[in-house]
Amino acid sequence: MKSLILSALAGASLVASAPTATKVKYAGVNIAGFDFGCTTDGTCSLTGTNKPYDIVQGANAVGQMNHFVKDDTLNTFRLPVGWQFLLNGNLGGTLNSNNVAQYDRLVQGCLNSGALLCILDIHNYARWNGKIVGQQGGPTNAQLADVWKQLATKYGKNSKIAFGVMNEPHDMPAVVTAIRGAGATTNIILMPGQQYTSAGAFVSSGSADALATVKNPDGTTDNLIMDVHKYLDSDNSGTHTECVTDNIDSAFKPLATWLKANNRQAMLTETGGGNTQSCQKYLCAQLQFLNQNADVYLGYTGWAAGGFAASYELVETPTQNGNSWTDTALVKSCIVGAWKGQ
Repeated sequence: MKSLILSALAGASLVASAPTATKVKYAGVNIAGFDFGCTTDGTCSLTGTNKPYDIVQGANAVGQMNHFVKDDTLNTFRLPVGWQFLLNGNLGGTLNSNNVAQYDRLVQGCLNSGALLCILDIHNYARWNGKIVGQQGGPTNAQLADVWKQLATKYGKNSKIAFGVMNEPHDMPAVVTAIRGAGATTNIILMPGQQYTSAGAFVSSGSADALATVKNPDGTTDNLIMDVHKYLDSDNSGTHTECVTDNIDSAFKPLATWLKANNRQAMLTETGGGNTQSCQKYLCAQLQFLNQNADVYLGYTGWAAGGFAASYELVETPTQNGNSWTDTALVKSCIVGAWKGQ
């Protein structure tokens, strides 16, 4: 859910600024479960009780997505998955047919739901079993690029697929080249930064300027989008049910200024809070600011629905009763409310 602080990413790019709009283009939620068992050191358990959860089979994740699209008119889902799960623990290997078939049911459910965007997200915090990508003893840049090449080969011809590279990979140009080289020439690629890819630190940490140099193989920066996260609790950890800030002055306003000046766009792929009045107040204000600056903010996805039970602090999983679904208070008031202009 959160990524560790890594060294600055080399890169850059330029995305044509979208025309002024009344709201963001994409809005939705994360559908978590295939990332379960992954910790911030990049360890992902594949056995025991703490392992990826088949949310298609066990949590009716496809039903959840259909509800969010049909009943709430949301149009975007981020689909976290563990790197180890995709490769069945074989770093540098090929996609595991059994595991990828399970994940693919979620991907196809997203594509068939009527959503406009389905974000594939390797949720490993730029690590494999405690070792950092591109650093001594860790996965090589080529190994990270290779898994994305395989995913891009499988999914890249569908324009609704976006690639959320990871929480802070070490070598961004290699991944972009691998994805584009596999034929995914126009799909959105979401590029994260340092300090848990925090929107508040995106400019000050140097992530924005570094990513501004990453280019597509043809030299353009089309559809290379800044990927940011921001929680609203007291320590920005996303672990508390109460919220204390809307992040506008400290994060999204300064980032918007940079994005406008550099003709770039960003997407908020993780945000959320408890189902409390404080979080409803602050999250709704935060998302409304994104709507007011939709020329540079492409969209948002809340954290998280899917496999999370009602006891989880930031649960956004709707409850099902027969053929009807009931949203959590925060989803109804802010994730959906901001999208519908309520």
